[in-house]
Amino acid sequence: MKKIIVLIVLVQLSYNGFSQTCDCSSNLKWLTETFEKNDAGFQYVIDIKGESSYATHNKLYTEKASKISDLNECHKLLNGWTAFFREGHLNVQLIAQSQNINEQTGSSDKEIIEKYKNSEQFKIEKQEFDNYVDKLGNNPGVEGVWALGSYTIGILKDKTNPNREYVGFIIDSKSLYWQKNQVKLEIFKTKDGKLTLTYYMGDHSSLELEKFEFYGKNVLIAGSGNDLYANPSNIYLERVLPKLINDKKVQRYFNSIQANNPFIEKVSDNTVLLRIPSFNYSNKKYIDSLLNSNDNLIKSTENLIIDVRYNGGGADASYDGMKSYLYTNPIRKVGVAYLSTELNNQSMVDIMNEPYWSDDEKKWAKESLYKLNKHIGEFVNLDERIVSIDTLKNIYPNPKNVAILVNGNCGSTTEQFLLEAKQSKKVKIFGTTTAGVLDISNMYYVISPSKEFKLWYGLSKSYRIPEMTIDATGIQPDYYFDKTTKPYEWIDKTIEILNYN
Repeated sequence: MKKIIVLIVLVQLSYNGFSQTCDCSSNLKWLTETFEKNDAGFQYVIDIKGESSYATHNKLYTEKASKISDLNECHKLLNGWTAFFREGHLNVQLIAQSQNINEQTGSSDKEIIEKYKNSEQFKIEKQEFDNYVDKLGNNPGVEGVWALGSYTIGILKDKTNPNREYVGFIIDSKSLYWQKNQVKLEIFKTKDGKLTLTYYMGDHSSLELEKFEFYGKNVLIAGSGNDLYANPSNIYLERVLPKLINDKKVQRYFNSIQANNPFIEKVSDNTVLLRIPSFNYSNKKYIDSLLNSNDNLIKSTENLIIDVRYNGGGADASYDGMKSYLYTNPIRKVGVAYLSTELNNQSMVDIMNEPYWSDDEKKWAKESLYKLNKHIGEFVNLDERIVSIDTLKNIYPNPKNVAILVNGNCGSTTEQFLLEAKQSKKVKIFGTTTAGVLDISNMYYVISPSKEFKLWYGLSKSYRIPEMTIDATGIQPDYYFDKTTKPYEWIDKTIEILNYN
């Protein structure tokens, strides 16, 4: 049976609530010992960087940990320690998240409100504000009413404070940490005339965002990086009032990016768009069902665009049904070796016990567990071959051209999909370089003895390395979209390229 590879890209979660104490030295010791023994990529990095470099790294972080007692600072330190090895498929997550602050601290609703009651307020009569918004017209700029998560925010030109251009204040909040009229954001003008934004987070600490821009007329994104929408620390506001008619391509982009489930639509006379937000195993049934119900449409259309932007991975099995539309010749897939340890092998037990895995998959896990347990401390090839070759019966005339849209948030299983798809003569990749998190894969987690942290690490190592590495490099597109082509323009630009004669 074909192995099941579960690949996940995690965003580091931070906690910005009340301070808590912890024994950071003990947590670092646990992290170091657990990672050294169980991570499939540990020795690979040590062989490259050297034992002395690792010893120096450990000494530095051990000294830092001895001076830290704050839980959040320790969280940062632990993730800083992991950066020595790689950026992806490795993460220390803080188990206590901000939505549980009341339970963690024992603080009452009244105490939370009291704590932040002295934050700056911007007061304006509701009727006065409503009348002002009604008169903004079709070019309101940043002024108006905006939605941001659990907040409704009003933004106005600030005539009360000469040091700032605009002030954003709470109109409505579903969070105890923010009350009506409190200043949630400020927009300043720099000496060179640029606007910057300061955003106040859940604990009222400031987040400085050096740039912001409109995506269409109703979306405002502030933060840093080339793709403002991609960075989870950036803020994303959607206009409530005055609501303007948006550009169709902008609206299509946000409908696509915000969709949780895969979908398909015809975007031109000869082009079908297939959007896959995630290859999570739970999505496999939706992807397969979508392909089955639209099989005739795809096979009767000249161009197929597969949009996997922001798709952080999942399971290889999720894209199996897509291969037939791309296929032109046998597809080679380089396998992985699993590091066998008592902790790592528990992952196979988990598969056997989880109800959503099929009987065949549970059978594979049982057979794999038997092999792994016979070779504790060794790398094991569960498929007994390094390269597998997929050969399909049919080569369909349509789609004639297949374009896959990618960006820097495509990683893990999505990159494995690209390695296979790009072997087809039909396929070209469009966009920007991918995340580069594939060489060390099959993530698993373990909880610290303190119950404060969860370590996500890799169980397997690809046979591609070191000759063909993806980690920290990514997969380059065939057609690069530079900064002058906005993300919401990519689909139209791709159609133009596919139709070029």
